[in-house]
Amino acid sequence: MNRNAAVKMSELLMRQLRSEFLPRGGMVQIRHWSNMNTSSKTKEQKTHDQPLHTVADATNASGDKAKKIVSYWGVDPPKISKEDGTPWKWNSFRPWETYSADISIDVEKHHMPTNFMDKFAYWTVQSLKYPTYLFFQRRHMCHAMLLETVAAVPGMVGGMLLHCKSLRRFEHSGGWIKALLEEAENERMHLMTFIELSNPKWYERALVFAVQGVFVNAYFIAYLASPKLAHRIVGYLEEEAVNSYTEFLIDIEKGLFENSPAPAIAIDYWRLPADATLKDVVTVIRADEAHHRDLNHFASDIQCQGHELKDYPAPIGYH
Repeated sequence: MNRNAAVKMSELLMRQLRSEFLPRGGMVQIRHWSNMNTSSKTKEQKTHDQPLHTVADATNASGDKAKKIVSYWGVDPPKISKEDGTPWKWNSFRPWETYSADISIDVEKHHMPTNFMDKFAYWTVQSLKYPTYLFFQRRHMCHAMLLETVAAVPGMVGGMLLHCKSLRRFEHSGGWIKALLEEAENERMHLMTFIELSNPKWYERALVFAVQGVFVNAYFIAYLASPKLAHRIVGYLEEEAVNSYTEFLIDIEKGLFENSPAPAIAIDYWRLPADATLKDVVTVIRADEAHHRDLNHFASDIQCQGHELKDYPAPIGYH
């Protein structure tokens, strides 16, 4: 066979092979991409076709039904009832978080400032007290709301900084993170109670906005610089809160302020009787402030004596 014949035979063989295999390969290739596309669509369809899960009706602060939440994540809020079987309507706290305040606590205790740090903390609080009294005078409800927006800050800031310290040093906190966050939440519940009784005016809200912005940053810096000073300042701040609520109670007893029925949130949170009044609410709040006073002075004493908070168990649940 000569060279030309071999070339022609080779071309013929290639044409035959091309006609034999390429169409099939093309079909296989097309079928392959078609299968991938179908598979992708099936997965996407399965994702969107997952059964949606309807969560129980949400409730607002007044216990009224709100819109249903539809989701397939399956996170159902527990259905909680009171001891009498009626539904629990508060989302911000649960029945096991309620308590009866210890109103037998001494509300007249005072930490005498003996050193420079104590005197600095004491006079810092005193210098902040007088402008507040001049502004609110005998408007106890508005004064209480402003006081609680400030008093709820130290526990949150201190707890957050102790939390970060615990993470950095790989060590326990002795329960002080939880104790301080409990204090912050308790102070916030005081505020949630008072807004059920009074609606602050626009300029009072603006004042709260400004004061909180300054105080959060100032206390953050103070706690970073000297935790024992920060706790001492809060101890004196709580002493003034106790005195303020004592004056509130005196005016209620004198009839200068209406002794209205206690709001439902206060009755459930402090386990008060159904016929409780504003006087009962102010009494338990004053007791709470006295406990916060003791806790912060105690925290400062620990550090002033050269120890760390983690070395001493925190008084968790100290009410």
